[in-house]
Amino acid sequence: MKRFYKIVTAVPAGDGFGVMLDGKPIKSPAKAAFVLPSRALAEAVAAEWDAQAEAVVPSAMPLMQLAATAIDKVAPNRDLIIDTIAPYGGTDLLCYRAEAPAALVQRQHAVWQPLLDWAMTAHDAPLVVTAGIVHKAQPAASLAALRAAVAAQDHWRLTALHQATALTGSLVIGLALLAGRIDADAAFEAAELDASFQIERWGEDAESTTRRAALRDELQAAARLADLAAR
Repeated sequence: MKRFYKIVTAVPAGDGFGVMLDGKPIKSPAKAAFVLPSRALAEAVAAEWDAQAEAVVPSAMPLMQLAATAIDKVAPNRDLIIDTIAPYGGTDLLCYRAEAPAALVQRQHAVWQPLLDWAMTAHDAPLVVTAGIVHKAQPAASLAALRAAVAAQDHWRLTALHQATALTGSLVIGLALLAGRIDADAAFEAAELDASFQIERWGEDAESTTRRAALRDELQAAARLADLAAR
């Protein structure tokens, strides 16, 4: 789509803030009112629109895309989204450790165990760790506690949590990111620990480089949405 506007502004709108293009408010893809919870988020989305050159490239506006998802898909379907995210606690990446080599086992323990310890103290949700890929049932009370933590998020943070959890395969990483326990780079390193270990040994191909760069960018966008929406 060719850029059709000159001036982008963030303005008060409804119970929050919106974005105007040449004085006209933008709407979500589903034509809903595009009302954001904070000026900081509205200004960040406005900056994405303003940064577009001759063509408007949606993929270059990650905050706009996430905000639209929050408005059009998450807010009207909260229960469905919660039901999608919460089960990750039962198969959390951090609970499935390698049996060998020893260096990988040690690295997983050093990076992943502090996050599981955090989940236990912050959410009263201890999770069982196992070696290998065979499913290990988690305590029902822990899964209920993690589900409650998911359900406690507003739809902006729920959108960020959904993205982070789906990208990493770990509800614990997603919750830790939202809580500020880790940043997006640390979330990436935890989620990609096994891949990074293999790359150190065997090198990285172009496809892997592209995938990992996209993953890092998407995690950073999720973290920014959660942060800016709360300001």
